[in-house]
Parts: sequence; C-alpha cells; structure tokens
Amino acid sequence: MINRWRAGRFEIDLSRPRVMGIVNATPDSFAGDTGAGTARSRLELVDRHLADGADLIDIGGESTRPGAPAVSADVELARILPVLRHAVRLGVPVSVDTRKVAVMRAALAEGADIINDVQALQAAGAEELLAEQSDTGICLMHMRGDPESMQQQACYDDVVHEVVGFLQMRVAALVARGVARERIVLDPGFGFAKIAEPQPEPASAAIRAAFAGFAVAGGLVQEVHAGHNHRPAGTRARGRQRGCRAGLGGQRRQHRARA
Repeated sequence: MINRWRAGRFEIDLSRPRVMGIVNATPDSFAGDTGAGTARSRLELVDRHLADGADLIDIGGESTRPGAPAVSADVELARILPVLRHAVRLGVPVSVDTRKVAVMRAALAEGADIINDVQALQAAGAEELLAEQSDTGICLMHMRGDPESMQQQACYDDVVHEVVGFLQMRVAALVARGVARERIVLDPGFGFAKIAEPQPEPASAAIRAAFAGFAVAGGLVQEVHAGHNHRPAGTRARGRQRGCRAGLGGQRRQHRARA
C-alpha cells in the first residue's frame, strides 16, 4: 500500500491522518466561514488554519453545496488567486478545489501543489493537463451530475460497488496517461449524491467502512467527511440504496487523508 502522496513541492506522509484547512472563497459557503468576509479575511483564515495545526490548505472559489449554480472561470480565479498567492509562500502543500481546466492551469502556474476536482478530471482537457505535470497531486472525487443537480441522482443498486468502480475507472484512465499512482488520492464524495431519504446514514456508513482499509487500483484513499460529525469507519461493508429521492448531503468540510 502506498503511504506517501506526491503533491507538487511535497511528499505527504499518510501513515497517519492529515488535516486539510478549507478556505471557501465564495459568497455562499454553507458554513458561513468566509463568504461574507473580505479578501483579507481569507488570508487571515489561511494563517489561522496553520496556527491551529492544519497540514494542508485547500482553496475553492465555486460553491459545491447542493443546488449551487456554476460560476465562470474568471469569477472563480478572481476569488482564489489572492489566497493562493499568499498560501504558497507559507511552506505547506496548497490544494485548489476546481473542476475547470482554465482554473487548474492558472492555479498550477501560481504554484498550486494539488488539484482537487469534485468531477474527477472528467472535463475536456483535464486529464491531459494533469498528465503533463510531473508531480502535481490529484484528488479524484465521485459525484453524479453537477452541484446544481446532484441530489436528484442519489439512486444506486449498490452504492459502494458503484462508487468504487467509478474511482477505479478514473485512476486507470490517469495511469494509462502516465500519471504515477502515488500522485493520486480518492474521495468517495460523502454528501454528493450519496444519501437519500428516509435513511441517509446506511449508504454513507457503508462507504466509510469499505474505504477504511481499501486502496483503489493502487492509489491512495482520501476520506472526506461531510458536515461536522464523523463516526469512525468500521469493517468492510456493502450498502444498497434504491429510489431517486432528493438527497440530504452537504458540502465537504473536514478532510483527513488516509492510506
């Protein structure tokens, strides 16, 4: 099993959990942490995360909460670039959360170490761009549709099998382009078209259990917790979820990378 994540300027030891501090450079963060603040407050939040012990910083300029509309690449870049330029000088790995190739390219030019994509590099040109990089870390997430429509797609015969199969396919596509496995971590995407009423917990619990000791296609597994409450993963399990009802998920908040 791979225990080191190659991430730009850094190799991150994943033999123990790592904490990623999130900076939502958006006006509609569900957490209310930075949306109403100034650009300066976002820089201060980076500093505060590091003072509190964060190992990585993740910056996003487009909300991915359920129902959120898309924004343009220009808007996204205007939000994230001041924060990114500040963060890359602080000696820690810096991730940019985006699904747009133009934003990825600009972020890499500014020194981002990691591209964290909720759509797993499925946009045209995304695979090619990341394959051109020799060391950039990659986080591939499972999500159906886009943030605006995803919660209407929480419909599975076997949620664990389908999530794992999708991530295996995405890893294989990158490896076929020459991307080293140690550059890749995986995010099952809790809260992203995973849980449906009336029993939301079994699906998420089954995914957590399956990923607790599981490395997909030789890649690393990143466990990302939705909301503020996390229960430790148990033994490997499988979950079934039928019916296409509106989901109950939330935006990603606390990230802990795990081999």
